[in-house]
Amino acid sequence: MPSTPPPGDPAPADGSLPADRLIGAESRPLSAYVHVPYCSSRCGYCDFNTYTAAELGAEPGSGQDAYLAAARAEFVLAGRVLGPREPLQTVFFGGGTPTLLPAAELAGLLDGLRETFGFAEDCEVTTEANPESVDQAYLETLRAAGFTRISLGMQSAVPSVLQVLERRHTPGRVAQVVGWARAAGFESISLDLIYANPHETLDQWRTSVEAALELEPDHLSAYSLIVEPGTRLAARIGRGELPLPDSDQQADCYLIADEAFTAAGLANYEVSNWARPGHEARHNLAYWRSDDWWGFGPGAHSHVNGVRWWNLRHPAAYTAKLAAASSPAQAREILTADERRVERVLLELRLSDGLPLDVLTASEVARLPELAAAGFLEVTERFLRFSRSGRLLADGVIRSLLD
Repeated sequence: MPSTPPPGDPAPADGSLPADRLIGAESRPLSAYVHVPYCSSRCGYCDFNTYTAAELGAEPGSGQDAYLAAARAEFVLAGRVLGPREPLQTVFFGGGTPTLLPAAELAGLLDGLRETFGFAEDCEVTTEANPESVDQAYLETLRAAGFTRISLGMQSAVPSVLQVLERRHTPGRVAQVVGWARAAGFESISLDLIYANPHETLDQWRTSVEAALELEPDHLSAYSLIVEPGTRLAARIGRGELPLPDSDQQADCYLIADEAFTAAGLANYEVSNWARPGHEARHNLAYWRSDDWWGFGPGAHSHVNGVRWWNLRHPAAYTAKLAAASSPAQAREILTADERRVERVLLELRLSDGLPLDVLTASEVARLPELAAAGFLEVTERFLRFSRSGRLLADGVIRSLLD
């Protein structure tokens, strides 16, 4: 089931933000994330805030019609709270499975965002999709509506691995959808992969890497499997039915992917992401650079100039709040200057562009020679970034660096 959000502080019913955090807002980049909380089935490893029809039942306010009306109401709320802004730079529809909504409804939500905020001329508009949830006509409708990028949950090209993950598509379906997306004219096609799965061999992982590259995607993401408490996968591992992911195998899988993707012309621009030049995920870069974004939908998180808040997670609770003309925010936190500094280290160091040295304290700078000598960091006159070996141990390296 979905994981538990942080406690936070009470969020204002009208959605208002501290006045000092809105100073200069009109000139800061703004992105939008739209969370669609529906899935046709729940994958065994997933703890995202998603719901199947069986889980929701016939509970009033949890269906798609109520969700669509509530999301549009939250667009209006955000426009009122934020006031005049530069148009949206990026839009991302995630889930869940956004493409479980009819294509016309997904396009309608995009129109609602465009009407409320306006879009930059080069606005990047992405939707996630499971391969079994779309066909050629669906993708053509999205492209005509203004979607520019699609991110497909491939995960693996090996049937037995897909079965362990409880994924419903077959490997060949991904190739079919990529072909449809190209024919529809999508500017960027991204594939997501998961490695170090229970019983997955290195040869099987190589098969998945090679199969993904054969499709010539513009962008690839590769994530190590995380066993989240409360998931069916965690229960199976707890019963001894499946082995825990092995840390050495995780490192080997990462190196296999990095070598193959780099050789194919995709550069590693963030620890877990590779792209052809000009096809980096600009929406995700907005997160890593702590830009402003508003997250719409049940459980969605938002950030504006150091203020973070998150919405009520259940679709019925979310829609009820907006039907009552109230903010759906469950709680929020206002970050201090030092918390924002630490967050910059956590996020920006993951980027190939690196972290400006002047973000660090004097004691943190003093630790750099040791971490560089160990081969984990590359330090220039103004920036530091992970080395390849540092990427393998990113979290630990950051812990060693921070005060």
